[in-house]
Amino acid sequence: MKVLLVAMTFLGIMLNSDMKTLHDYTVKDITGEDFDLSSLKGKKVMVVNTASECGLTPQYEQLQELYAAYKDSNFTIIGFPSNDFGKQEPGTNGEIQKFCKLNYGVEFPMMSKVVVKGDNKADVYKFLTEKALNGLEDSEVQWNFQKYLIDEEGKLVRVVAPQILPIDSTIIEWIEG
Repeated sequence: MKVLLVAMTFLGIMLNSDMKTLHDYTVKDITGEDFDLSSLKGKKVMVVNTASECGLTPQYEQLQELYAAYKDSNFTIIGFPSNDFGKQEPGTNGEIQKFCKLNYGVEFPMMSKVVVKGDNKADVYKFLTEKALNGLEDSEVQWNFQKYLIDEEGKLVRVVAPQILPIDSTIIEWIEG
């Protein structure tokens, strides 16, 4: 029995050897500086792919409201602009930053524009969408403003459809829980 238990434990370790957390990645922020996601250890994080010319763009307002309400409660939001859906984020990083600040008062961290689907998908989005890396599930980014909820240890815990608003009660309950 002990041999079987040891073998199962070893197999579990081997199967999880590729497991990552959000904290294993460094990305570029919207100004081009390195942003080490390990700096978010101990915080719940919502990762969201954004676009400035989308029907869902007004979600920026609720994202900012959520960030303002919970940023001092070990929670943050990270926006990743992407031009992958309907070419709805054509701007440069500078233009995106200006748009977000002027139109929605965005203060949460915004990263440089990335690819969130296909062969050139950013490494952090490979983590978010591939079960072999995140341990939760395989998924595809459906559209702009898809949300990924990450726990304090950097583990993916939930994928939230783009149409679900940032201030949805299930998201608030997760943040407060």
